[in-house]
Amino acid sequence: MFEHLKELPADKIIALMAEYRDDPRDTKIDLGVGVYKDASGNTPVMRAVKAAEKQLWEAETTKTYTALAGDPAFGRALSGLVLGDTIEDDRLAFAAQPGGTGAIHQALELIQMATPEATVWLSAPTWPNHPSIIRHLGMKMTEYRYFDNESRAVDFAGMMEDLGAVKSGDVVLLHGACHNPTGANLTLPQWDEVATLLEAKGAVPLIDIAYQGFGDGLEEDAAGTRLVAARLPETMIAASCSKNFGLYRERTGLLMAVAPTAKSKALTQASLAHLNRQNFSFPPDHGARLVQMILDDSSLRADWAAELEAVRTGMLALRKRLAEALRARTGSDRFGFIAEHRGMFSRLGATPEQVAYMRDKHAIYMVGDSRMNIAGLNERTIDILADAIVDAGV
Repeated sequence: MFEHLKELPADKIIALMAEYRDDPRDTKIDLGVGVYKDASGNTPVMRAVKAAEKQLWEAETTKTYTALAGDPAFGRALSGLVLGDTIEDDRLAFAAQPGGTGAIHQALELIQMATPEATVWLSAPTWPNHPSIIRHLGMKMTEYRYFDNESRAVDFAGMMEDLGAVKSGDVVLLHGACHNPTGANLTLPQWDEVATLLEAKGAVPLIDIAYQGFGDGLEEDAAGTRLVAARLPETMIAASCSKNFGLYRERTGLLMAVAPTAKSKALTQASLAHLNRQNFSFPPDHGARLVQMILDDSSLRADWAAELEAVRTGMLALRKRLAEALRARTGSDRFGFIAEHRGMFSRLGATPEQVAYMRDKHAIYMVGDSRMNIAGLNERTIDILADAIVDAGV
């Protein structure tokens, strides 16, 4: 049987991580992997997470299964963080998932169950795992314009023109905040225009919100998602706790489905539980339990929000510092977009050859499309990166 397997394309980010590890140069800089790092290069366990883990260790009396859709208390807590009080309980179905990736995969399977002929629309570019999962499931997909390579901003006119071809029942995948890989985000008025178009077309939004709190703040980063969910009869939302809670290895995520009626919500909830059963039976609980404990405890929540805000403002400071360093070296503001982008990522606009040159000569590792992780920088390495960007002729 195994002799009939075919070679599959390697994940470029995973391959880049391995190449970085094997590089002996002590000046190397990792801007490739999508993981938050502090100034010393560590990905710390957040204070509130450690405090909740201690409480859980002392209080937990069983490791038996939770419900098929996970502990409802987790679903209520995380959906409250994402949606606020936008959606009534009798319209909101949810199921715990192994990370944001699991939530996306499950959302696509739900689409496949309900409307197998639907086309999934993806931003150009998008997180590479989006099209990979869609291809794996054998679903139809197409792209809409999103990023202007000249201005390094959202090509909103192109986006709206392309989405004009969306058909009723199609699914449009949107990034809730901190667009990966570009860092360029929609404004709230633009979100409103997108919602109006999708409503008129009868399309269903699927919102991937993996970086809430990393951009402009917890409430601000959720504003677009809340607007769309409030306006449209049906919305799917895939939320991840990897970044804003630092729970990467705990694989903690939630898929939310906003249904038009209480009856369709019950059917959707049953379908989500069914899909969980087919994929992994009961979802992992440790990370979900910690998130629920933090969000439901005012003291833990305040400490978590304060640490997250420090992370957010730290990344903004790195962005501004890099933009200033490049302005000083080039005498122009052509890299000013770095300070305007939000979240961990920015697409620099370098060619694959320039990216390879910076890796070979300067030991700077970023993805071939020039997506760089701002959180991989610190005060010492900003000047090194700025020199390399200028040297490569970006």
